[in-house]
Amino acid sequence: MRQALHWLCAGLCLLTCAIACAHSGDTTGFASIAVDGSKITYRLTPTTPGTDELALGEAMRKHISINADNAACPVAEAKGLQLEFNCPAAPQQLQIRDDLPLALGDKHHVVAVMTWSGGSRSLNFSDTEREARISISNGDSAHPQHAGGFFLLGIEHIVTGYDHLLFLLALVLCGGGLVSLLKIITAFTIAHSVTLGAAALSWVTPPAAAVEAIIALSIAYVAFENLFPRFAISRRWTVSFLFGLVHGFGFSSVLAEIGLPRDSLLWSLLSFNLGVEAGQLAAILITVPLLIYLRKTQWEPLVVRRLSQLVLVIGIVLFVERMADTWI
Repeated sequence: MRQALHWLCAGLCLLTCAIACAHSGDTTGFASIAVDGSKITYRLTPTTPGTDELALGEAMRKHISINADNAACPVAEAKGLQLEFNCPAAPQQLQIRDDLPLALGDKHHVVAVMTWSGGSRSLNFSDTEREARISISNGDSAHPQHAGGFFLLGIEHIVTGYDHLLFLLALVLCGGGLVSLLKIITAFTIAHSVTLGAAALSWVTPPAAAVEAIIALSIAYVAFENLFPRFAISRRWTVSFLFGLVHGFGFSSVLAEIGLPRDSLLWSLLSFNLGVEAGQLAAILITVPLLIYLRKTQWEPLVVRRLSQLVLVIGIVLFVERMADTWI
C-alpha cells in the first residue's frame, strides 16, 4: 500500500509538471489559411512561449510554399508570421507544402484550418506530413462536416493549453466529493461556453493581454484557496463559474486568430467547443480517479498541499510574466 501511494503521489506531481510544460512539446502552433479569390493568406500563431518570431517568420518565408492548379503562387507580402501569396488565378486545386521541419526539427507540428467561400477544412503538418492537396469548389455549400476540423482544433487547444489544465487541476484537487466535483466541472463548462461563443461571434472583445493575465491569476488564486480550504469547498463551483467566464475568452483566442468560416459559423463554433470539452473530459478522467483514490488514504492532505503549492508558484510566475509582457 505504501509503495502504491508513493507511485500515486509521484504520478500526480508528474502530471502537474507535464501540464505546466505542455507548451514546450511538439506543437509549433495553429495556422489559418484563408483563400480569397487569387489571394491566399497564411498566418501562424505559435503555441510555445518565448518563440523567436523573427527567426520563425524567416523560416516560414523559406519553407512554406503554395501551388495553385500546378502553378506556383509567389509570396507577395511577408509581415511577421503572416504570408500573402498571389496565385495566377482563383484556384481550383491547391497544393500546400510545409518544410519547416528543415528549420525547426522533427518536433514541428502545426494544426491548420483552411477556409474559402463555400467551406473549410482542417489540415495537419509535421515532419511526416509535409504536404496537403485540397480541391476547392465554390459551388459546394458548407456542410456540418466541413466544421469537423474545428473539433480537432478544440482538442488540440485544450491539450496544449497548459494554463487551462492547471486551473482545472487546482479546482478538483480540493473539490470535495463526487457531487461537488460534478458541480465544479459543470459550472466551468457552462461559463467558458458562454464567453467562448460571445467572443467568437464578436459580441464581446476583451483585451487579450488582460485575459491571459487573469487566467494566470485564477490558477494562483484557486491553488492558494486550496491551502486554506475551510470556507472554499462550499462555494468552489462559484469560483469555477466566475473564472470559467475568463477562460472562455482565452479559448476564443485561437478562433480570433484563425477566423470562423461564415458559411458554417455556428457548426464550426459548436465543433470547436465540443473539441474543448472532449479534451477537458480526457484530462478529468485521468485525474479525478486518482484523486478519489487518494482521498481514501491518510496521504491526501500532504499531497494536496504540495501540489497546490507547486501550482501556486507556477500561477504567480505566469501572472508576473504576462503582466510584464503588457508593459513592454
